[in-house]
Order: sequence, then structure tokens, then C-alpha cells
Amino acid sequence: MLDHGIHGSHPSVSTLQSPPRLSSDPRRTTQLPSRLHSPLGHSHPMAGGRPFRPSAPRRAAFAGILTLLLLASLAFLLSSPPAASSRSPTSPPSRLAAIRRHASDHAAVLAAYAAHARRLKESSAAQSLSFSTLSSDLSALSSRLAAHRSLPEDALKPLEKEARDRIKFARLLAADSKEGFDTQSKIQKLSDTVFAVGEHLARSRRAGRMSSRIAAGSTPKSLHCLSMRLLEARLAKPSAFADDPDPSPAFQDPSLYHYAIFSDNVLAVSVVIASATRAAADPSRHVFHVVTAPMYLPAFRVWFARRPPPLGVHVQLIAYSDFPFLNASFSPVLRQIETGKRDVALLDYLRFYLPDMFPALQRVVLLEDDVVVQKDLAGLWHVDLDGKVNGAVEMCFGGFRRYRKYLNFTQDIVRERFSPGACAWEYGVNVFDLQAWRRDGCTELFHQYMELNEDGELWDPTSVLPAGLMAFYGNTKPLDKSWHVMGLGYNPSISPEVIRGAAVIHFNGNMKPWLDVAFNQYKALWTKHVDTEMEFLTLCNFGL
Repeated sequence: MLDHGIHGSHPSVSTLQSPPRLSSDPRRTTQLPSRLHSPLGHSHPMAGGRPFRPSAPRRAAFAGILTLLLLASLAFLLSSPPAASSRSPTSPPSRLAAIRRHASDHAAVLAAYAAHARRLKESSAAQSLSFSTLSSDLSALSSRLAAHRSLPEDALKPLEKEARDRIKFARLLAADSKEGFDTQSKIQKLSDTVFAVGEHLARSRRAGRMSSRIAAGSTPKSLHCLSMRLLEARLAKPSAFADDPDPSPAFQDPSLYHYAIFSDNVLAVSVVIASATRAAADPSRHVFHVVTAPMYLPAFRVWFARRPPPLGVHVQLIAYSDFPFLNASFSPVLRQIETGKRDVALLDYLRFYLPDMFPALQRVVLLEDDVVVQKDLAGLWHVDLDGKVNGAVEMCFGGFRRYRKYLNFTQDIVRERFSPGACAWEYGVNVFDLQAWRRDGCTELFHQYMELNEDGELWDPTSVLPAGLMAFYGNTKPLDKSWHVMGLGYNPSISPEVIRGAAVIHFNGNMKPWLDVAFNQYKALWTKHVDTEMEFLTLCNFGL
């Protein structure tokens, strides 16, 4: 092995493989850039060609300059005064400021928890008291510390220990309560949100129901035009239309088939009568009693004088003012309307006075003005009602459309007299046994419920169905569903087979067939019975 090296030492592995390093000794700094060593100890030339070899005096001068710079820096650092911000963290003023800051911060946190506990009405008064007491103690401690700019060591240590103990207890108390407060806060916020959304939904539903009733109950411009045209024709030729035509004996004949219709829509009534007449095997045995408001009676008379019912069917036109018993002293409905306690259509409630309106009759079928008759209804006079007053098609299925939907079972009288799960039925096609009605006093029972519902607590007074459900509770015989198929005014998915098999189809709902919003797939079932030869329909722009 060759015995070459630097300064007489053998080359090691680290010397051979490592790059040259700078020496920390300032006395040897002049030797570092002079040359690089090979494993054999020979010097290699630098990039410029010849190796750089500084002289000994120059190296000594450079080392002396570095030494003077180090001594000057050390003297400057030792002679400069300490800055105010570089105060030792262990000095009493710094410790005092830190204690005061921590105490103030935790006092504010605990005060917030105490306010939160009071806002959420915490059942634990001790917890709320602990928050308040500890917050007050920390605030007082912070105030005491703020009054002293500096304290001696023997006075600072007790304060520091007291503050640390209270802060530790405050942290434990806050940590134990944080999760409960956060959960209760979230529950409270969710409850408030649910309540607000529920209130908004209830208001929206009420507004929607009101808008729907207005849209469905309002008289369209075309119908209003038709009534005005008919009234104009009567005023132009008053002698052509008798005010009080002689009543036909058929109107009082109990052996005939009698129907009652309460409406002020002349076009809709004409469709009901026309469709029933076409479906009847013997139209001459069918009698229709149309009860309307006094202001619409002239329009009805002009229509049926110009377009008399075909095939010998009988039609009686009556204004409800023609019944002398209908007054405020007898009917609570009229009394509530006249006193401003009810804003309802009187025509809707006149159905509860059928036995008084037609004392000579024994059985009457009530038809709504938004139905179309497709089959002969004579069979309804042969239905056995088992001694009950009302025959109707039930509309409940599963848990839906039962009495609980229509009546307020929070009221004692409702809970005591009715079952919430009882099946509800629908108006539209109803067979009434007037003899059983008189026997059971259903009109008097209806008056009783109307008096009890004067404040609207038992049911929604804008709907007439709940009053019928109460008056005929336990006194209704279910009819076969094929007699009455309902929903054509709100359900677009009724099977065509079900519609074809129905004796009567009912456009109950807001999409009446004479409105533009009617379902197109059902509208032709109604318009085909409209008497398009009546010239006033064209003048009033009916889109039929």
C-alpha cells in the first residue's frame, strides 16, 4: 500500500469519497480553496489552469479581519439594552399579563355558556349557577390583576396558583357541558326550523285551498255572459216566458223517479238533465227539481223554454226564496249567514231540507251539477236501504278518507259520538229515503251540529260534506261503486274501463269540465252532452 497522504496521515474512505468541507476554524480558512486532494495526495489543477496558492501573510491578514468582526459583534450585543417586547416570559409582569388574559378569556366563555343555559331553560339550576359563579370569580380575579401593574414574587405566586386552579376547573366544566349544549342547541334550532316550515306549509295550504275554491267556485266569464244573454232575452220578450208556470202533477207524484239539483250554473244543469234523459229507458218517468238562487231563476227559465228537455222528461225550476220555511228563525245556516258569521253558499246547504221542500215525496236522488249520467238510474229506486236514510258510495281505502280527515277529534262531542276510523262517503249521487229522514229527525240533528260549529271548531265550515257525515252517521247504506265514479276533477289516472262501467261519473275537484283547466282526456265525456244549438253559447265564446 502506498503511504501517501495529507499532513502525513493515511487517506480514509470518507476522505476519498466525500467532497471538501469548509472548516469552522478561521485560522484554516485560507487553506480550503487552495486545492483538491486525490487519493494519492497530489493536487489537481483548478478550472483556470494553475492551482491557487495564497501567501502566508495574506492568510494571516484575512484571519485577523474575521476575528475583529466577531469581537465587534459580540461587544454590540452585550452593550445594547433589552427591548420591552423581549421581556422574559418568567418575569412577574409577563406572568401577570398572561394570567389576566387567560382569566378574561375563560370568564367570557363561561358567561356565554351561562347565557346559553338560561336561554335553553336548563333543568339543572346547579349547573347554571356554577357557570355564573365561576365566571364572576374569574372576572373579579381579572379585575384585581388589572389593578396591579407589578407584584413581588411572594404575592404573585398565590394569585397565579388561584388563577390556574380556577381556569382548570372552568375548562373541565366547559368540556363536560359542551357536548350537551351543542346537542341541545342543534335540537332547538331544528325544532325552530321545523316549526317555521310547518307554519309556512300550513299557510300555503290554506292559501292554496282558498285559491282553489275561488277558482272552482267563481263564475267564468263565458258562464256569466251566458246568464246575462239569457236574462237579456227575457227582458226583451217578457211575455214569452211565464214567471210562474202551472206546476205539473208529476212534480208531486211519488211513483215517479225524482231528482234534486241545487245549482246556479245553467249550462252544467242542462248537461246533467240531457245525459240522464239520454240514458233513461223511460224518460217520461224522470222528474228533475232544480233549485237555484232567485237572481238566476230567469236565466234557467229562458234556457229550458228555448231548449225544452227532450223525450217527455219533467223539469221543475224553483228559487229557494219560494220556500217560506227557509228563514233565519228556522235555519241556523241562514242566521249565521245573515249575521256575518258564515261566508258559505246557501245552495250547498239546502240539501238538508229535502223533506221540507218536497213533503209529498218518499224518495229523492240528489245529483251534483258536475256529474254526467251514463246509465239508466231507475235502479236506484229499487235499492234496499235497510231502513237507513242515505245511500251513497263510500270513498275510503286503507286509512285514507275516513272521519278523522273531516272532523276535529280534539273536541269532546266529536270523540264521544263518532269513530275516527269510520268510512267517509261522497256527495254526487245520493239516494235519500225521505220517510226515514223524517222519522229520525236528521234535519234537527243537522241544526244541532250547525249550532255547535258556530265557531268552526268541529269541522271546516267551508265544506258541506262533514255536516252530512255527522247528520247521517250510522244512517248510511253503502252503494255499489259502479253507481258513482268520482275524481274526474282532480285525478288524471282513472281507468277508462272504470269510467265506461260507471252509471254516473263525477267531476268533483277543481278542474271542472266547463273550465279551461279541465283534463283533456275527460272533457269530451261532458261536452258531448252540451246543446251546441243554443246560439248564446257561440256569442259567449265557449270553447267546446
